[in-house]
Amino acid sequence: MQAQMLAPAAVLVLWSLIVMLWMARTRFAAFGQVGVDLKTAKPGGRGQNLEGVLPDEVNWKAHNYAHLMEQPTIFYPTVVILALTGPVAADVALAWAYVLLRVAHSLWQATVNRIPVRFTLFLLSSLCLIALAIRAAMATLFVTPALAG
Repeated sequence: MQAQMLAPAAVLVLWSLIVMLWMARTRFAAFGQVGVDLKTAKPGGRGQNLEGVLPDEVNWKAHNYAHLMEQPTIFYPTVVILALTGPVAADVALAWAYVLLRVAHSLWQATVNRIPVRFTLFLLSSLCLIALAIRAAMATLFVTPALAG
């Protein structure tokens, strides 16, 4: 069951890399359209400097990539804790639900980006993560040493 618990985390890592490539491709394609020349760009530029320069739809991919570097950093150790302590089927299901909701959130934010749906997807994924975190805390705080053995 440990491998099944880690699979959602591996898939979310792959999804994050896909979003990174999507962001880069979209940004580089837009640079020429708005006159950004990387050879003459000011040194030390950052992604935030592209706000208001690139179209909003282009920046949405970067916003989502940043989101994938935020809350999922709590998801990854939670999944590892559960994998090490012995997950149950509900833990695996919650982890997959979290990943599927995050992928849906990514697709929505990067393309349509209407706040009510985006917030709902975020809220649902957050509830999955909260449940996983509670399970991880319970698995580590309430271990019976005689049974751990």
